[in-house]
Amino acid sequence: MKSWLLVLILPVCIVFSVNSQEIITAERYLEMVSERYGGVRDYEAYLVIHSGSSEMRGNVSYLSPNFLRIDFTRPADQVIVFNGELLRVYLPEYRAVLNQSITPSRRPGASFASAQGLALLRRNYVPSFVTGPDPVPLEASSQEQVVKLRLSRRIISEGYREIILSVNPETRLIRRMEGVTIAGGQVQFDFTNIRTNLGIPELRFIYDSPPSAYMYNNFLFRDSD
Repeated sequence: MKSWLLVLILPVCIVFSVNSQEIITAERYLEMVSERYGGVRDYEAYLVIHSGSSEMRGNVSYLSPNFLRIDFTRPADQVIVFNGELLRVYLPEYRAVLNQSITPSRRPGASFASAQGLALLRRNYVPSFVTGPDPVPLEASSQEQVVKLRLSRRIISEGYREIILSVNPETRLIRRMEGVTIAGGQVQFDFTNIRTNLGIPELRFIYDSPPSAYMYNNFLFRDSD
Protein backbone atom coordinates (compact mmCIF):
# COMPACT_ATOMS: atom_id res chain seq x y z
CA MET A 1 0.00 0.00 0.00
CA LYS A 2 2.82 2.42 0.88
CA SER A 3 4.50 1.69 -2.43
CA TRP A 4 1.32 2.49 -4.35
CA LEU A 5 0.86 5.74 -2.39
CA LEU A 6 4.42 6.76 -3.28
CA VAL A 7 3.79 6.05 -6.96
CA LEU A 8 0.64 8.19 -6.89
CA ILE A 9 2.00 11.09 -4.83
CA LEU A 10 5.47 11.46 -6.37
CA PRO A 11 4.30 12.68 -9.81
CA VAL A 12 2.00 15.20 -8.14
CA CYS A 13 4.91 16.55 -6.08
CA ILE A 14 7.09 16.82 -9.18
CA VAL A 15 4.42 18.73 -11.13
CA PHE A 16 3.84 21.06 -8.17
CA SER A 17 7.57 21.73 -7.85
CA VAL A 18 7.94 22.54 -11.55
CA ASN A 19 4.91 24.79 -11.62
CA SER A 20 6.01 26.67 -8.49
CA GLN A 21 9.33 27.70 -10.06
CA GLU A 22 9.53 31.01 -11.88
CA ILE A 23 10.05 30.62 -15.61
CA ILE A 24 12.92 32.95 -16.48
CA THR A 25 12.45 34.47 -19.92
CA ALA A 26 15.21 36.40 -21.68
CA GLU A 27 13.29 39.62 -21.08
CA ARG A 28 13.01 38.85 -17.37
CA TYR A 29 16.70 37.92 -17.14
CA LEU A 30 17.71 41.22 -18.76
CA GLU A 31 15.45 42.98 -16.28
CA MET A 32 17.21 41.17 -13.42
CA VAL A 33 20.60 42.30 -14.74
CA SER A 34 19.27 45.86 -14.96
CA GLU A 35 18.02 45.63 -11.37
CA ARG A 36 21.47 44.42 -10.28
CA TYR A 37 23.11 47.47 -11.84
CA GLY A 38 20.47 49.65 -10.22
CA GLY A 39 22.15 48.81 -6.91
CA VAL A 40 25.63 49.71 -8.20
CA ARG A 41 26.62 53.26 -7.33
CA ASP A 42 30.13 52.90 -8.72
CA TYR A 43 32.58 50.31 -10.00
CA GLU A 44 36.10 49.75 -11.21
CA ALA A 45 37.16 47.12 -13.71
CA TYR A 46 39.87 46.13 -16.13
CA LEU A 47 38.63 46.73 -19.67
CA VAL A 48 39.79 45.24 -22.97
CA ILE A 49 38.29 46.55 -26.22
CA HIS A 50 38.63 44.70 -29.52
CA SER A 51 37.57 46.46 -32.69
CA GLY A 52 38.57 44.71 -35.89
CA SER A 53 42.28 43.95 -35.57
CA SER A 54 42.96 46.66 -32.97
CA GLU A 55 43.05 46.15 -29.21
CA MET A 56 42.82 48.69 -26.38
CA ARG A 57 43.37 48.00 -22.68
CA GLY A 58 42.89 50.05 -19.55
CA ASN A 59 41.22 50.61 -16.21
CA VAL A 60 37.65 51.89 -16.21
CA SER A 61 35.97 53.82 -13.39
CA TYR A 62 32.22 54.48 -13.32
CA LEU A 63 30.09 56.58 -10.98
CA SER A 64 26.31 56.70 -11.31
CA PRO A 65 24.61 58.16 -13.19
CA ASN A 66 26.91 59.54 -15.91
CA PHE A 67 30.55 59.64 -14.80
CA LEU A 68 33.05 57.54 -16.74
CA ARG A 69 36.83 57.43 -16.95
CA ILE A 70 39.16 55.07 -18.81
CA ASP A 71 42.91 55.25 -18.21
CA PHE A 72 44.48 53.23 -21.00
CA THR A 73 47.65 51.22 -20.81
CA ARG A 74 47.29 50.44 -24.53
CA PRO A 75 47.59 52.99 -26.08
CA ALA A 76 49.75 54.09 -23.18
CA ASP A 77 48.58 57.22 -21.32
CA GLN A 78 45.47 57.72 -23.44
CA VAL A 79 42.52 58.92 -21.35
CA ILE A 80 38.77 59.21 -21.86
CA VAL A 81 36.79 61.15 -19.23
CA PHE A 82 33.10 62.02 -19.11
CA ASN A 83 31.68 63.99 -16.17
CA GLY A 84 28.07 64.10 -17.36
CA GLU A 85 28.51 67.34 -19.28
CA LEU A 86 31.93 67.29 -20.93
CA LEU A 87 33.62 64.47 -22.83
CA ARG A 88 37.44 64.73 -22.95
CA VAL A 89 39.77 62.47 -24.90
CA TYR A 90 43.52 62.81 -24.52
CA LEU A 91 45.58 61.39 -27.41
CA PRO A 92 49.24 61.38 -26.29
CA GLU A 93 50.47 60.36 -29.74
CA TYR A 94 49.26 63.71 -31.12
CA ARG A 95 49.53 65.70 -27.87
CA ALA A 96 45.89 66.56 -28.42
CA VAL A 97 42.85 66.92 -26.16
CA LEU A 98 39.45 66.53 -27.82
CA ASN A 99 36.60 68.23 -25.96
CA GLN A 100 32.89 67.79 -26.57
CA SER A 101 30.05 69.36 -24.59
CA ILE A 102 27.17 66.92 -24.17
CA THR A 103 23.67 68.35 -23.75
CA PRO A 104 20.98 66.35 -21.89
CA SER A 105 19.25 65.53 -25.18
CA ARG A 106 22.45 63.87 -26.46
CA ARG A 107 23.27 62.10 -23.19
CA PRO A 108 22.49 58.38 -23.68
CA GLY A 109 24.17 57.21 -20.47
CA ALA A 110 27.86 56.99 -19.72
CA SER A 111 28.10 53.28 -20.29
CA PHE A 112 25.98 50.35 -21.43
CA ALA A 113 27.36 48.55 -18.37
CA SER A 114 25.19 50.70 -16.10
CA ALA A 115 21.57 50.99 -15.02
CA GLN A 116 21.00 53.83 -17.50
CA GLY A 117 22.63 51.97 -20.36
CA LEU A 118 20.67 48.80 -19.67
CA ALA A 119 17.43 50.79 -19.57
CA LEU A 120 18.22 51.94 -23.11
CA LEU A 121 18.99 48.41 -24.22
CA ARG A 122 15.70 47.11 -22.80
CA ARG A 123 13.81 49.84 -24.62
CA ASN A 124 15.57 49.63 -27.98
CA TYR A 125 16.41 45.93 -28.30
CA VAL A 126 14.53 42.63 -28.16
CA PRO A 127 16.30 40.05 -25.94
CA SER A 128 16.52 36.30 -26.45
CA PHE A 129 18.77 33.61 -25.01
CA VAL A 130 21.60 32.47 -27.29
CA THR A 131 21.32 28.87 -26.10
CA GLY A 132 18.98 29.04 -23.10
CA PRO A 133 18.95 30.32 -19.51
CA ASP A 134 21.60 27.88 -18.29
CA PRO A 135 25.26 29.00 -18.07
CA VAL A 136 27.55 28.07 -20.96
CA PRO A 137 31.31 28.55 -21.54
CA LEU A 138 32.30 32.13 -22.31
CA GLU A 139 34.01 30.80 -25.42
CA ALA A 140 35.33 27.53 -26.75
CA SER A 141 37.75 25.80 -24.33
CA SER A 142 36.93 28.35 -21.60
CA GLN A 143 36.16 27.19 -18.06
CA GLU A 144 34.34 30.44 -17.29
CA GLN A 145 30.55 30.10 -17.31
CA VAL A 146 28.15 32.86 -18.41
CA VAL A 147 24.55 33.34 -19.44
CA LYS A 148 24.37 34.69 -22.99
CA LEU A 149 21.67 37.07 -24.19
CA ARG A 150 21.19 38.13 -27.79
CA LEU A 151 19.76 41.64 -28.24
CA SER A 152 18.25 42.46 -31.63
CA ARG A 153 17.44 46.08 -32.41
CA ARG A 154 13.83 47.20 -32.59
CA ILE A 155 14.53 50.21 -34.83
CA ILE A 156 17.06 50.67 -37.63
CA SER A 157 18.50 53.89 -36.16
CA GLU A 158 20.39 51.96 -33.47
CA GLY A 159 24.16 51.86 -33.98
CA TYR A 160 24.42 48.12 -33.32
CA ARG A 161 22.38 45.63 -35.30
CA GLU A 162 22.92 42.98 -32.64
CA ILE A 163 24.52 42.79 -29.20
CA ILE A 164 25.54 39.68 -27.30
CA LEU A 165 25.70 40.10 -23.53
CA SER A 166 27.64 37.51 -21.53
CA VAL A 167 26.55 37.78 -17.90
CA ASN A 168 28.16 36.25 -14.82
CA PRO A 169 25.36 34.03 -13.45
CA GLU A 170 26.42 34.57 -9.82
CA THR A 171 26.97 38.34 -9.73
CA ARG A 172 24.69 39.22 -12.68
CA LEU A 173 27.35 41.65 -13.86
CA ILE A 174 28.27 41.93 -17.52
CA ARG A 175 31.45 40.02 -18.34
CA ARG A 176 31.48 40.66 -22.09
CA MET A 177 29.60 42.75 -24.65
CA GLU A 178 29.88 41.93 -28.35
CA GLY A 179 28.31 44.28 -30.87
CA VAL A 180 27.78 44.08 -34.61
CA THR A 181 27.68 47.54 -36.16
CA ILE A 182 25.49 48.65 -39.04
CA ALA A 183 28.50 48.28 -41.36
CA GLY A 184 29.07 44.74 -40.12
CA GLY A 185 32.06 45.53 -37.91
CA GLN A 186 32.70 43.63 -34.70
CA VAL A 187 33.33 45.39 -31.37
CA GLN A 188 33.96 43.51 -28.12
CA PHE A 189 34.21 44.81 -24.54
CA ASP A 190 35.60 42.53 -21.82
CA PHE A 191 35.19 43.47 -18.14
CA THR A 192 37.30 41.62 -15.57
CA ASN A 193 38.25 42.20 -11.93
CA ILE A 194 35.01 44.13 -11.37
CA ARG A 195 34.72 45.79 -7.95
CA THR A 196 31.51 47.58 -7.02
CA ASN A 197 30.41 50.28 -4.55
CA LEU A 198 33.88 51.46 -3.57
CA GLY A 199 32.91 55.03 -2.77
CA ILE A 200 34.59 56.55 -5.84
CA PRO A 201 34.57 60.39 -5.54
CA GLU A 202 33.55 62.76 -8.33
CA LEU A 203 37.06 64.26 -8.16
CA ARG A 204 38.33 61.22 -10.05
CA PHE A 205 36.51 62.45 -13.13
CA ILE A 206 38.34 65.78 -13.25
CA TYR A 207 41.14 65.53 -15.80
CA ASP A 208 43.97 68.06 -16.06
CA SER A 209 45.50 67.66 -19.48
CA PRO A 210 49.21 68.32 -20.13
CA PRO A 211 49.80 72.06 -20.60
CA SER A 212 51.56 71.43 -23.92
CA ALA A 213 48.57 69.60 -25.43
CA TYR A 214 46.58 71.14 -28.28
CA MET A 215 42.87 71.69 -27.62
CA TYR A 216 40.16 70.79 -30.12
CA ASN A 217 36.60 71.63 -29.15
CA ASN A 218 33.32 70.12 -30.43
CA PHE A 219 35.11 67.41 -32.36
CA LEU A 220 31.93 65.32 -32.66
CA PHE A 221 29.23 67.95 -33.24
CA ARG A 222 28.28 71.49 -32.31
CA ASP A 223 25.75 72.22 -29.59
CA SER A 224 23.53 73.85 -32.19
CA ASP A 225 23.58 70.80 -34.50
